[in-house]
Amino acid sequence: MIVKANLNDVSGIMEIIGETIKEMKSYNNTQWDENYPKAEDFEKDIKSGCLYVDREDDIIRGFICVNSIEPVEYNDLNWSSNQECMVVHRMAVNSNMRNIGIGTKLMKFADELASSKGIKYLKTDTYSLNKKMNSLFKKCGYEFVGEMSFLGKEFAFYCYDKILND
Repeated sequence: MIVKANLNDVSGIMEIIGETIKEMKSYNNTQWDENYPKAEDFEKDIKSGCLYVDREDDIIRGFICVNSIEPVEYNDLNWSSNQECMVVHRMAVNSNMRNIGIGTKLMKFADELASSKGIKYLKTDTYSLNKKMNSLFKKCGYEFVGEMSFLGKEFAFYCYDKILND
């Protein structure tokens, strides 16, 4: 069940982050590291009410941050629409629970959350080396918009958007 995260979830989220960083390093993806994301990032998301967890039997299966905050780097891209949007940020799935549809479920939740607020447009981005997230975005109906430099990383971030159907 996907619910709003609370401060008690931060330690479980950070365990997922630790495993995700190890996995990312195994294929030279430096999107996340010891500097980002940190517990404080998730605490801030929780306090602003934009972090959600997929929890089952007190185990966090995955998490997603969805809000309306667009990085300033988005300004230089040619997006499909100028309408109000929601943005998918930090997201990961528990490494023990991969390939059973949790990532897709979290992305579908983002669509439903936007729709419930009357918003029909979503944006997101991920590191170009993050093949799994790039694949997930395409699988979930997101269209490639362009590239941006972000977080001082060596390679580009790929940006995507999606217009929801009524």
